Amino acid sequence: MREDAAGGREAGTDPVDAARRALASVGTFLMPAADLRRSIGADADPWVRFSAHWEELAPDPYAAEQGVHRLRRYGRFRYRAVDGALEPTAHGEFVQPDDSNLLYLGRDRHFEPLTAAFLEDPLFERTVKLVGRIAPVLDDAPEWTVWVHPFRVVASADNEGRPTPEGVHRDGVTLVGSLLIGVDNAVGGESSVFGPDGERLVTATPREPGTFLLGDDRCTWHGVSPIRPVDRGEPARRDVLVVTFTPSASCGGP
Repeated sequence: MREDAAGGREAGTDPVDAARRALASVGTFLMPAADLRRSIGADADPWVRFSAHWEELAPDPYAAEQGVHRLRRYGRFRYRAVDGALEPTAHGEFVQPDDSNLLYLGRDRHFEPLTAAFLEDPLFERTVKLVGRIAPVLDDAPEWTVWVHPFRVVASADNEGRPTPEGVHRDGVTLVGSLLIGVDNAVGGESSVFGPDGERLVTATPREPGTFLLGDDRCTWHGVSPIRPVDRGEPARRDVLVVTFTPSASCGGP
C-alpha cells in the first residue's frame, strides 16, 4: 500500500487525535486497520458478522446506467455532538448538492434502506460514533446529519468494477470516511485524495479490512480506480462502508 505523510500516526498516539490533527492540517487521514478495529472493538468474530451484511445489499440501478455492477443500501441519521446520540431519520431520496457530484447533478436517487440487522449491529453504531468524535475538528456543530452507505462493487473478466463511476469528485458534505470492509480476487482499487489545487495528498490501495480513509470534503476531492479480477474465471468484489457528516443546518435539517 503506497501512501504519503497524511497516512498513519506516531506510535502511542490516539487514533482519533491523529485523525483530527491530520484533517485540520492536511485535509485527509488514512487510519490503519489495526487502529480502527481497536477503536471500535472489532475483533475477528464481530468483524465477520459485520461484513456479512454486505451479502444483503441491493442493486444500484443508477450505477447500472453507467455499466457498473454496484450494490448498496442507504440510511440517514441525526447525530448530537453533546451526548453522542445517534437517531435514524425518515428514509427518503438521496440528493447531493449541485456543486459536488456532477454525474448526478440535480437528480434524486432512491435506494433500499439499511436492514434491521445492519442497524442492530454494534459495529455500525461504534463506527459512526467514532467519526462523530473526529468531526468537531472541522466544525463545532451541535447536531450533524449523517449518511451511511454500504457499497459492493463487482467486476468480471469483461467488465471492470468502478467504485466511483463519477470519477474524482466531492460528496458535498463536511467529512467523508470510506472504510474497507473486504476485497476478494481483485487488483486495482487505488484510493486517492486530492487538494484544492489538484495536488495528490494520499494514494493507497487498501487490502486490510478496517483501513479507514477520511477526508475534509470541503477542500479535497477523492476517487478510486477500477478493480479487475485476479482470477478471470471468478468475479472480483470490493466492499466498503461510506459514512459522511455535515452540520444539520447546512443541509436543511433532517
